[in-house]
Amino acid sequence: MRFVVAALLVCGCRGSFGEPPYAVVPIGGDPDRGAELIRANRCGACHTIPNVRGAHGVVGPPLTQFALRTFIGGELPNTPQNLIRWIVDPRQIEHATAMPKLGLTEAEARDVAAFLYTLR
Repeated sequence: MRFVVAALLVCGCRGSFGEPPYAVVPIGGDPDRGAELIRANRCGACHTIPNVRGAHGVVGPPLTQFALRTFIGGELPNTPQNLIRWIVDPRQIEHATAMPKLGLTEAEARDVAAFLYTLR
């Protein structure tokens, strides 16, 4: 019985076993440009980011398996639209976040989001 309860709790938090909690829809960004923007804006100074050389920061959360996460910033559902909003101006969503506004355009944020959704 305890195993069944534990399994239900895990499934309730993440969807079915091993599946993302939602289907990621194409967002029109370029993941290669997104990776370049991540490097150029030094996102790895705060985050650990797979496939980005030198991105071993520990100030912000690691971005490993980002596409499988349920929430952005601990409170927004992880959808492409919400992720783009967060990247453009995180403090508009969570005023106390340590993540700075990087000055990225919506198109650049879409590219960064496209890269982050490759991290499974």
